[in-house]
Amino acid sequence: MQITARSAVVAAIVISLASGPAAMARVTYTDTRVAAEAGTVTPVARWQIQDSAKAQEAGATISAIHFAAKDWYPVTGRATAMAGLLENDVFKFDVFHSDNLRAAQVPDASGNLFVTPWWYRAGFTLAKGPASRHTLLRTHGIIASADVWVNGQKVADHADIAGAYPVRDIDVTRWVHAGANALALNVFPGDPRMSLSIGWVDWNPTPPDNNMGPWRGVDIVQTGPVALSAPLVLTTLSPDLKQATLAVKVTATNLDTVAHDATLSGTVADKPLQQTVHLAPGETKVVSFASGSAPAATLDAPRVWWPIGMGDHPLYTMAVNATVDGAPSDHATTNFGVRRVESTWTRQGYRQFIINGKPLLIRGGGWAPDMFLRDDPARMETEFSYVVNLGINTIRSEGKLENDRFYDLADRNGILVLAGWECCSKWEAAAKTGGQPWNDADMRVAQASMASEARLLRNHPSVIGFYIGSDHAPPPALSKMYTDTLRAEDWSLPIISAAVDEKTAEAGPSGMKMAGPYDWIPPSYWYADKLGGAFGFDSEVSAGAVIPRLEDVQRMLSVQEQEALWKYPEARQYHASADWSTFAVLTPFDTALAQRYGAPTGLADYVAKAQLDNYDNVRAQFEAFNAHMGASNPATGVIYWMLNNAWPSLHWHLYDYYLNPAGAYYGAKKANEPVHIQYSYDAHAIVVVNHTLDERHGLQATVRVRNLDGSVRYQKQVPGIDLAGNHTQPVLDLPPIADLSTVYFVELDLAEAGGKAVSRNVYWLSTRPDKLDWAKSNWYLTPLTQYGDFTALASLSKATREVHASTVREGDEAVTTVTLSVPSSSTAAAVQEHLSMRRGAKGELALPVRWTDNDVTLWPGESIVLTARYPAQGATGMVVEVAGWNTPVEQFAAGGTQGTKH
Repeated sequence: MQITARSAVVAAIVISLASGPAAMARVTYTDTRVAAEAGTVTPVARWQIQDSAKAQEAGATISAIHFAAKDWYPVTGRATAMAGLLENDVFKFDVFHSDNLRAAQVPDASGNLFVTPWWYRAGFTLAKGPASRHTLLRTHGIIASADVWVNGQKVADHADIAGAYPVRDIDVTRWVHAGANALALNVFPGDPRMSLSIGWVDWNPTPPDNNMGPWRGVDIVQTGPVALSAPLVLTTLSPDLKQATLAVKVTATNLDTVAHDATLSGTVADKPLQQTVHLAPGETKVVSFASGSAPAATLDAPRVWWPIGMGDHPLYTMAVNATVDGAPSDHATTNFGVRRVESTWTRQGYRQFIINGKPLLIRGGGWAPDMFLRDDPARMETEFSYVVNLGINTIRSEGKLENDRFYDLADRNGILVLAGWECCSKWEAAAKTGGQPWNDADMRVAQASMASEARLLRNHPSVIGFYIGSDHAPPPALSKMYTDTLRAEDWSLPIISAAVDEKTAEAGPSGMKMAGPYDWIPPSYWYADKLGGAFGFDSEVSAGAVIPRLEDVQRMLSVQEQEALWKYPEARQYHASADWSTFAVLTPFDTALAQRYGAPTGLADYVAKAQLDNYDNVRAQFEAFNAHMGASNPATGVIYWMLNNAWPSLHWHLYDYYLNPAGAYYGAKKANEPVHIQYSYDAHAIVVVNHTLDERHGLQATVRVRNLDGSVRYQKQVPGIDLAGNHTQPVLDLPPIADLSTVYFVELDLAEAGGKAVSRNVYWLSTRPDKLDWAKSNWYLTPLTQYGDFTALASLSKATREVHASTVREGDEAVTTVTLSVPSSSTAAAVQEHLSMRRGAKGELALPVRWTDNDVTLWPGESIVLTARYPAQGATGMVVEVAGWNTPVEQFAAGGTQGTKH
């Protein structure tokens, strides 16, 4: 059911980073102070907001300097209306718990919260500056649109300041003065079906306010008569990577009513830049620093930017100053990287990305911001640390495009980004998806959005392409507009027609497939040569339901919902899909879980079985694409749907909203090891994978096949493996093995010649295979005629474990090293041992946390060393908590070299 304004709920959520992103601290309103220096960009740090149904004064009054904003809400600079109310603790219940968002009513007699415009008001103080100073207001996208008022004057209309993404500069020099000033935005309501804003489809509920507000913030810009913007560095890297040429441009605008000569000078990668430009009154020019056909600069032996796992990620800087009549006027800076991005097509027509001459397998996840678009720099940095820890190399953004900070983090961490417009809203209405058709105003907003995003993205080495369509390619007029706009902005990267197998005249075939699944299928599915199997480029795909750890399930669901989760597979779960979509029930997942592992006996049993399934299935998805990198119909890319969630969810994530890594996370992490050993379900082969560019020599693989009782039914060592960089190769085909138990294990170890461990991987397999009914496939799943049988896992006897832990501090992080052992006296293997860090025996989990490995299986006599990194603040009295499939929950002190069991 879609949330409407009259049935919406606003609520407070006060949580620590351990349980999700912190709601902003209670905001105290203060005016924004702006320095007088040319080239100063000052974000509006605080607003006061109020519903226009309550603040009924005219814009001229509200934007007057001495207007008293009585009973308005103080909020942070990028707060949407809903986020602002959450910052002010307006409502006293957790918006993310159970179905609070749907069940409660807005406590307003008229029921019209968020269907009327909201006022955003801010005071700002300008320092006294020279007569030549200009003051600009820079909006970075407003949902859905806004009238802009300054000091009692309307300076821009909502017909022009519209859309989630256009960057607009408004020269307000004649209306401002040194000292106190006032700015007001009359923000009109958003509706993703009616405006080019942000929609959520079935990812999570639609926010009650439809994300209305200045979600990317507003800046106050001080400049002289000539303003600089849109700095650009286009790099051309030679095939041997030994030389790069740099084309440098910047946009210069004369803000005055008289002509000016501006001297532009600066550096690019420490190379000098110099240009003098004549600008007529009001003229804008794109200034190139090239001299004829010669580039602005040439770099010999450049520091090349590589994706994660393939090399380093160095960045260079370009900075340009504008001087008019000997006085500083403005400056512009940008970071950039030296790299070359290409894409080709396989014989079958799928896209293959090539970075610096090296083809690579795109392994990524789909990005989701907080559903209220709350700006949390610390959380964003944490999420990138998780991406790095996972070992994936790409993030796909389907709409919900982020600000510069996101791409800066991607640049610094070597994470590739595939950005693009979203599906299923006004953005695809023109592609006949049943939405509101476009008019001329929509075309203007879309064109401004494309130009603004091009200027934001084009210098970032992490960005490798843009999807101008998602579930549909845009129709001809839009495709031409998007591609013409990109090219006008010097876009040098692939333009992708859609995330589906469609094409446009301008961008050509997409080279993508979007054939499902989105719901449960078995691990063997991924090795098929059909639908979403591991071939070509899968733009979004996964096995659907992902169940968080028990403490998170209990945090997000009511007692009744928790019971329904394990008892009633046909029950709708609001945290699976808030609307009435196919995904509102977990029936395919629940049915498979009961058939394969046995009917759940309670919530804890359900969650434990779900962790086994999620680990196994997510690992298989990524591993299948690994295995088929060099196939005749090669796998070139896979985007797991999704990387993360906008709110606590039972679907589609590698890590949950509370940042508590679970089975899906560690399955993905295992599959995406830089150098990795794995089992292939299709050929029953053992395969080694190298995602780095470094050759590995003299590796040794050890393969053991064990019955459920731990007895070894097959063992073989394969020494002397030479593994090329960026390559996968089989090393052994498993022969038929007699007398296997109905559930058996395959244990794989890969080591260097000297014995140092490189990769370890354990599978539980069934002698009864899963059988897919391909003929009955649909867009989101393929049903089964037979399920594998893993029920014998329940008969495993209890294993025993030993834990020794020590902790040191490294900067802002605590680092705990754990030796986990299963003694030879144990009666069984310890299966899927999950380690957590807890702040005291009864304290909260230490989150975020990054483990070197987790969810591990060990046999009697085996041990493994694992390391956890987590915030050092408050890290006293830490304990390691260990829980497994057939082991009890135990805690061990983490403070000394010898852990003490609690």
